[in-house]
Amino acid sequence: MKTDARFLWPVLLVSALLGIPALAQKKPAPAPPPPSGKAVLQDRVLAVVDEDPILASDVERVIRLSLDQPKPGEADASFRRRVLDDLIDQRLRFHEVERFNFEQVPVDEIQKRVAEIRSRFPDDAAFQKALKEVGLDLKGLRQLVTRQLLVVTYVDERLGSRVFVEPDEISRYYRDVLTPAMRKQGQQPPPLEDVRDDIRETLKQQKMTQEMASWTRDLRDKAAIVVYSANPKPNQPLPPVVKTIQGKTEAKKPPR
Repeated sequence: MKTDARFLWPVLLVSALLGIPALAQKKPAPAPPPPSGKAVLQDRVLAVVDEDPILASDVERVIRLSLDQPKPGEADASFRRRVLDDLIDQRLRFHEVERFNFEQVPVDEIQKRVAEIRSRFPDDAAFQKALKEVGLDLKGLRQLVTRQLLVVTYVDERLGSRVFVEPDEISRYYRDVLTPAMRKQGQQPPPLEDVRDDIRETLKQQKMTQEMASWTRDLRDKAAIVVYSANPKPNQPLPPVVKTIQGKTEAKKPPR
């Protein structure tokens, strides 16, 4: 059963912007060396997913670019932890996809997706600025798009066969969801036959989202995940940090 990639593409693209691996990122310009004898903290490891670290800068990128928003009344600490959890899930999916080899994505499909992203910005300057803010250049974006199209292919093959929409589900959605919602807005619902295909795609998207959530839970159960709490418990190892000393970047293990 072939799933319409239009429904998965926006979700997976945002996922990549949140959790894109370091190899696909454009390296930022090096910071000026700190004063002699002083160490400047540049980043911190917040979690490790199967030996793949997620940094504090990954969380900050999500927040600065408003790729995710706090819920009404959600505390800042809770919001940041939710963003981190999302990043963990995204990294798990990428790791799973990397275990399988898919056919190369056609170049014209890559170009089409890049053009779709570019069209969301008012001009090229705004587009380039947005790329720079998330640590990408155009080449990195193309690599990201290629990766995401492979993810769409995997999700379709892995999960699409589980998704079926029965005729009675379409009728029930029309009767219990669409019709009351339109009448509440003072609108007359169209005949069922006019919206049957739209309802089918909506239900398919909902079911694919549910299947993806279940798949991700299974990946979590099998993965080695370490999350470093901001308020560690007694005897809990401190998170490693990434810092710059005399202008050179190095990782420093926490004291035991």
